[in-house]
Amino acid sequence: MLATLAPHEAPPIVDATAVRSPRPRRVGALVPYLYLLPGLALLAVWVYRPLTQTFQISFVSWNLLPTSPARPVGLANYERLFTLPDFGSALGRTAVLILGLLPFTIVVPVVVGLLARRVRGRAATVYQGLVFAPLLVAPVAGAAVWQWLLDPRSGAVNQILGTTVNWLQEPGPAQLAIIVITGWHVLGFAVLVVAAGLAGITDDYAEAAALDGATRGQITRWITLPMLSPTLVFLLLMTVLLAAQWSFPLIDTLTHGGPAGATTNVYYLLWDYGFHSFDAGLGAAAGVIFFLGFGVIAGGLVWLSEKVSIHDN
Repeated sequence: MLATLAPHEAPPIVDATAVRSPRPRRVGALVPYLYLLPGLALLAVWVYRPLTQTFQISFVSWNLLPTSPARPVGLANYERLFTLPDFGSALGRTAVLILGLLPFTIVVPVVVGLLARRVRGRAATVYQGLVFAPLLVAPVAGAAVWQWLLDPRSGAVNQILGTTVNWLQEPGPAQLAIIVITGWHVLGFAVLVVAAGLAGITDDYAEAAALDGATRGQITRWITLPMLSPTLVFLLLMTVLLAAQWSFPLIDTLTHGGPAGATTNVYYLLWDYGFHSFDAGLGAAAGVIFFLGFGVIAGGLVWLSEKVSIHDN
């Protein structure tokens, strides 16, 4: 017999969530991962797959010709790599390049960023645009202009300095020229990063310190720079990891690694092994070594960045 309700009784309220199947909720939890799937697929195809192939090629001898079979050689490529003098020389030149770029990626951007904070209104936008403009110039086009400026006979640089230096054909001046041109090219990016870091620092600390009698220099030294340290560590990380890559198009256009290998860094050395000497195994072995070495350095700098961020917070 079915139960009947009295005329004054309301029907019972049924909780829809209690009878709803849990399957839609589980499907909904997978939706965010579906958005990540295209990016992960591209990452696997364009990053992890080439890394795996590079690791495999480092154990074979191959001249990059499809008709020539790859011959397994074990660890011979790695053993031969460490006996080549240009390998150690390229590491040293890369270290010099990184040290030479640090003023352009850290020191000068901090000074420009601090000075730019005093510029207000539309002038600040114009000022930042002028500083950022060199990054918009294609490296090859910029290299062509610099080649004309550094001409030993009619170049504007020698005319201004009153010298006759052959900047691109002498070892010391060529390395200095690559550092300066690369620094000029990436300066706008570094200034933009520093400006973003300074924009995230509230003025409350500086105002409180000013009320206590602190000077502008003391505020910059003890408040602004420590709070900007995570940004500076990030720029240090970018300089260490990308310095050789930033300079590659300039080197390939202006000096081709010369004179006498004076501008050959690790990135250009990989290009030379693989596409000039047609020694894919040796180039892949060098790539694996550089990848592991820079990975360790990047891990240390990321750890330092996290420590600095925690300390500042």
